[in-house]
Amino acid sequence: TGNFIFRSREFEQMEIEFFVKPGSDKEWFNYWLEERLNWYVKLGIKKENLRLRQHTKKELAHYAQECYDIDYLFPMGWSELEGIANRGDFDLVQHAKYSGKNLNYLDEETKEHIIPYIIEPSAGVDRSALALLCDAYDEEPDKEEIRVLLHLHPALAPIKVAVLPLSRREKLVAVAKKIYTDLRQQWMVQYDDAQSIGRRYRRQDEIGTPFCVTIDFQSLEDEQVTI
Repeated sequence: TGNFIFRSREFEQMEIEFFVKPGSDKEWFNYWLEERLNWYVKLGIKKENLRLRQHTKKELAHYAQECYDIDYLFPMGWSELEGIANRGDFDLVQHAKYSGKNLNYLDEETKEHIIPYIIEPSAGVDRSALALLCDAYDEEPDKEEIRVLLHLHPALAPIKVAVLPLSRREKLVAVAKKIYTDLRQQWMVQYDDAQSIGRRYRRQDEIGTPFCVTIDFQSLEDEQVTI
């Protein structure tokens, strides 16, 4: 569809039910607004492509004290990535009512019995991945071709390191294989010796690999590599 994976029949959702003391809910609500917005920025989404949008009274859910959406500027326009809601004590009151269980919490400091409020950040995994890919994707003119790059945050890159021997000479391959074997104990690593070194760099650019380790003939003499 024109919306790609933004909305599908089956999707992944990530949520936090964060319990807070009544009266401190506004403070914690603001904390999670900032925390969740910064999470997207830290992973590589441009600030100018994000916005906070407060729900109007008309669209506010009946149980919510307050709610904001984090919107992203997709190619098809602004759409929601995540909602952060102050759900008050609605959930626990309803659970207690229909389960017959006492869900009060004893505050050890004040010795008060309280029903906690819930702050709920709720984000779509699929649409978050789509937003990250949209901001990471880039094209650069290169002679008569278009060079494709994926500027992924290193934490998100599927391949962390590519090991590239300059040629398939036996001595170079032996060193490159040793480096590859050592690195793959800690990270997802790809070994590539097919075609020219330039084409191999391009392949790694296209999948967002943050580091390439090149082994050349000088490496055999000084035991150094190019990163």
